[in-house]
Amino acid sequence: MASAPQAQLPLFYKDLMPLNSRDHASYKSRQTDKATWLSNQHAVPLTAEEFPDASRHYPIIFSAGENSVPLALMGLNEGVNTFLDADAKLTDNVYVPAYVRRYPFLLAKLSDSSEELSLCFDPTSDLVGEGEDGYQLFENDQPTDSTKGLLEFCKQFEEAGQRTQNFVAELEKHGLLMDGEVAIQQDGTEQPFIYRGFRMVDEAKLRDLRGDVLRTLNQNGVLALIYAHLFSLQLIREIFGRQVMQGKGPAGSAPAPAAAAPAAAEEKPAAKPAKKKS
Repeated sequence: MASAPQAQLPLFYKDLMPLNSRDHASYKSRQTDKATWLSNQHAVPLTAEEFPDASRHYPIIFSAGENSVPLALMGLNEGVNTFLDADAKLTDNVYVPAYVRRYPFLLAKLSDSSEELSLCFDPTSDLVGEGEDGYQLFENDQPTDSTKGLLEFCKQFEEAGQRTQNFVAELEKHGLLMDGEVAIQQDGTEQPFIYRGFRMVDEAKLRDLRGDVLRTLNQNGVLALIYAHLFSLQLIREIFGRQVMQGKGPAGSAPAPAAAAPAAAEEKPAAKPAKKKS
């Protein structure tokens, strides 16, 4: 294969290759009930429009530092996902973020000099490739309905991602994001477990906003998303309890739940060109 792209690959993806009828004419996409790519991930990027559904199951936080992105917490410690069993199957009937469902496909640039996005996939995934099982991606050198559906889903995700960036920019504009901290006291321990390294909406600043600003935030739907985020934070203690019950609880002072954003909202990486068949 060609050399690896210089840009950092997004979370989950180990490689990227553009999908095309010449090199992948016999390829199929497969479904699975085992999300192996999610097993050791405790925080998953979330689009703003997913807040109402996701907030019923996960705490929603914002990554630390510049260019914050919303994250759904599936665990509080690095490498801990409390919603998957040892076989990488979901243990609960919960909302699955679109970022997870999109894998192993995404839209990416074919070169650093181009802004055009093309449908690509992770060639290291066993969910795409040759074989008897799955949905055919091309027929007579043309994309099938299955491929068109994948492309449309990825397009909708990109559009939702842009709206999410605008939502976060609105929060930043009004200075509503602050560094977060959660202290959880576990029975039998003298000191609470402290979780830092993330951002959250500052309720005090929210209450102090001028009436006209609040009215605008309410009219454009931002206020509803803010409250979905704030209400979801109550679930942090529930996730902590899940870790303890599963024997994945912290053994000492806990690290931050999401100290940095996964490479999800960053500049699109260039995909590797497919290797020509001999």
